[in-house]
Amino acid sequence: MLGAGVIVPSTDGRVLIGRRITPGESPTWSLPGGKVDHPGESFEQAAARELAEETGLVLPAEQMRVLAVLLDHGLGRPRLTAAVLAPPCDLPALVTEPHACAGWERVPVDALPEPMFYPSAQVLASWLPDYQAPPGTWAYRTA
Repeated sequence: MLGAGVIVPSTDGRVLIGRRITPGESPTWSLPGGKVDHPGESFEQAAARELAEETGLVLPAEQMRVLAVLLDHGLGRPRLTAAVLAPPCDLPALVTEPHACAGWERVPVDALPEPMFYPSAQVLASWLPDYQAPPGTWAYRTA
């Protein structure tokens, strides 16, 4: 599986996270993001599309930056997740997928709630030097 997790910082140092309530899973906190779905779609394009689909926030793919590509086998199969940094945004995030998200919040990076969705924890660890990556993650940072 190929995916992108989107870090959306605010201008005051917080980050956008959602209350993930996907049926069949334990509730967790999560960054916006999802699968690379379309032929020819880049990680940046997938990040911008998923962000718009999940939150209503429309930010240009050209302003997204891949920080790292993360490899894990957490679900018993290989998964590649790009950690994508969006430009700062303070606009309100909408709940566009109420079956999967109970709400979006901007929280200080030094007070991130737990439990964090596994791929989101990987992405946050590639951005925040003091955030601990889950075990079994291989991070390939971009230059």
